[in-house]
Formats: sequence, C-alpha cells, structure tokens
Amino acid sequence: MDDLLSYFKDIQFAEKHWFWLFIILPVMIAWYIYKLKTYEGEVNYSSFNLFTGIKSSLKAKFRHVLFVLRLLCISLLILAIARPQSRSSWKDTKTEGIDIVVSLDVSLSMLAKDFKPNRIEVAKEVLADFIDARPNDKIGLVIFGGDAFTQCPLTTDHKIIKNMFGDIKAGMLDQGTAIGLGLADGVARVKDSKAKSKVVILISDGVSNVGEIAPLTAAEIAKTFGVRVYCIGVGTKGKALQPVALYPNGQIEYDYADVDIDDATMTQISKMTGGKYFRATDRESLEKTYKEIDQLEKTIISEKSFTNKAEHFLPLALAAAICLLLEFLLKRFVFKAIP
Repeated sequence: MDDLLSYFKDIQFAEKHWFWLFIILPVMIAWYIYKLKTYEGEVNYSSFNLFTGIKSSLKAKFRHVLFVLRLLCISLLILAIARPQSRSSWKDTKTEGIDIVVSLDVSLSMLAKDFKPNRIEVAKEVLADFIDARPNDKIGLVIFGGDAFTQCPLTTDHKIIKNMFGDIKAGMLDQGTAIGLGLADGVARVKDSKAKSKVVILISDGVSNVGEIAPLTAAEIAKTFGVRVYCIGVGTKGKALQPVALYPNGQIEYDYADVDIDDATMTQISKMTGGKYFRATDRESLEKTYKEIDQLEKTIISEKSFTNKAEHFLPLALAAAICLLLEFLLKRFVFKAIP
C-alpha cells in the first residue's frame, strides 16, 4: 500500500485542463437516474401478497454495473489524455565496457594452409564472432606486416570493423613481421582511452624480423600506459603448407616448411603487461582462446542515468479499453435486453 501511495505521489499531469471533462460525469449520472424513472412502468394490484417470498435476482441487483463501467472508462480516458508523468526517475545500468585494439599480422605467411582455408581467413572469421560477443566495448583494428597501419580506430560501431575485413589480405603491407611496430601502434590507439581497462590483442604467426621498435620495447610502452597485451600465436606445430615465394605477377608458390613462431617473446610480452599468451594450432583452439580472453576481460561499469519525465498514460488507456470491452460483453451476453 505504501509503495502504491509513493507511486501516485511522484505522478503529475502535464495537461491538467482536460480535467474539466470530469463535469460530464455528474451530468451523465443525473441523466441516467432520470431515464430510469422514465422507463419504469406501473401495474395495479389489489394485494402485495402475490409477491411474498420473491427475492430479487442477481441480475437485478447488478444491473447498474454497466453504467458504472462506462463512468470508469470515461474517467480513465480523461486521466490518460491529461498525460500523467513521473516527476523524475533514476535508472541504474551496468555495462561491460572495455577498450580493445586487435593487432593482426597480415604477413604473407598468414596464407599458410594449416587452417582451412588459411590462417588469415580463419583469424578474421573468429575475430568477427568475438566482436559480436562484446557489443558494449570500443574496438579498434591495427594490421601489421613489415610495417603497421591503423585500419580502424576505437569505435562502438562494430559493423564498420567487420566490413573492413573483406579488404584485409595477407601480403598487403611490406614483407616481414614487425611485431614491435604492430604492438606499438595498437598501444598508441588505446593509450589515451578513459576506460578503466585497456587491452591489445596481438595475433601473429611468426618471428619479429623487421621494424624500428623491438617487441619487448613495445611491451614496456604498453606497461607504462597500463595496457594489457594478450598474444596469440597462430599456427600448427611441425610443418605446414605455406608460401615460400611471391612472383611479380602475383602468383604464390607453396611448400611444406617448419612453423616458426616466437612463443618465448610473445609469452614475455604478455607477462610484462599482465596479459596471457595463447597458442592456437587450429580453428577450434583459436575460438577457445577468444572465449577465454572474453571471460578474462569482464569489467562491470555502473552508470546512473536521470530521466526528468516519463509518460504513464498507457496503463490508464489499457484499463479504459478493458472496462469498455467488459461493458460490451456484459451487455450482450448477461444483461441483454428483450424488446
């Protein structure tokens, strides 16, 4: 009861001039009483003994309920069009918001066929699923090979990032694997973020062999700015069918070669920054890796939003419709008049 009183205490009406319509109610009541007397007939009897013991039926007792429902319907409609509003309302919301930059290796070796159809296509497909699973995060994308390039800055419009996947091809940048540059560029995209949790996910299938910034130097930069780095080494163990030569006409020669991933350096990068290193040897293990990162990076952000006005006419309009429907059904099936 106290909650109900508190609810109505917070309600105010935006268009109170519609309350003048309540004048209709006493007019309707007066007209209803007048019509009742008009419809009453008289029958003369010599004695009331004939009616001794006869009781009024339930229909007779409740015959005025139709008129009461009509009055109630009109009253509710008047209240609804007067636009009841809450004076103010606070809403607590919780979101899992983290700023994440994915740094993806696009060196030619990402065309290796130990993943079907190849490493880079599987990496993009699984990354798209990871992005879909984190709708509240800002996500950016950096690609690197012999140099690094920011494909997409941090954004909550994840469709933009996924649309860019079609343009990302292995070998599109200078040849080589510049892990240090790829990591440094990713850190640069996220270092100024106001988020409490800043993350770089670095995906590579090789050993750093070019670039002006050493991988561990980039890791020191990430640590300085409070950026956690999760490294993922993509590639089977042993030998894999991978590119060994690129001809001027764009033709690629494949051959079986040893898979050489710098697990030690990427493990050290992850440990230095408070992250974790994963080795993905097939699509299933890569999916599992992303799921584990998804579970590790869950920061609940509480937000309070203030709403000054909230409309509350709908419950009144629905109640009026129910009263009108009930009157119609009772009049047609219970209190049906016989001509």
